[in-house]
Amino acid sequence: MLGHLTALDNSAYTSLTGSRAGLEALSATVAGASLACTDLAEALSANPYEGAPFDGQSADDAQVRAARHSEAIPRMNSHLKDAALQLDVGATACHYLATSISNSVPAAAPLPPHAAGHQALPRLNETQHAALKALAQGGGQLCEGARKGVARVIAKNGSRIPVATFRALAKRGLVTAETGKSLLVGQGITVTEQGQRALAQHRPAPVPTVAAAPAATTSAMPRAHR
Repeated sequence: MLGHLTALDNSAYTSLTGSRAGLEALSATVAGASLACTDLAEALSANPYEGAPFDGQSADDAQVRAARHSEAIPRMNSHLKDAALQLDVGATACHYLATSISNSVPAAAPLPPHAAGHQALPRLNETQHAALKALAQGGGQLCEGARKGVARVIAKNGSRIPVATFRALAKRGLVTAETGKSLLVGQGITVTEQGQRALAQHRPAPVPTVAAAPAATTSAMPRAHR
């Protein structure tokens, strides 16, 4: 779920007019799914489990067990009914949201073969170039950090890459992540063909030169008259 939400956050959908309403509806759907999980847990908790008592304690008779079951069944049914309702509403909402998002984001038109090789590449700053170079050496991984909900990016060579830098590279189509996987498992990062071209064509920014200060001229001191 987190992987899909991250992919949506990095997509072109967020820049479209009215996308905030769709994202808020998606957030409410996720909250509803969480409530359904809570109801299912409550139903399990209300289940009148039968087991043997401790030594020295008398076992419940049939009348006590029947009373416990008759009290638990309505509670379990109520929680299961609420969970089913939340999941049904969530499924309907996901269907409409997925249709709306896919219809709102325009499909990228493929470039002609002769123009693909001449597509202008984005300019990279030194931080972006270093990150792209590290990811090109075996890829990397986008995963959940030490704090829940905070992602981190680690290259194959062990170097850490700022998430903002990774997102800037992904937005320009220079890297891709396996959005079908969860951040808990880790999403593999690969450098795209365009990213490889950007690396090959990168030129470091020229170092500004400081003009040498003109040499100080010593003015002739007037001779003292005797």
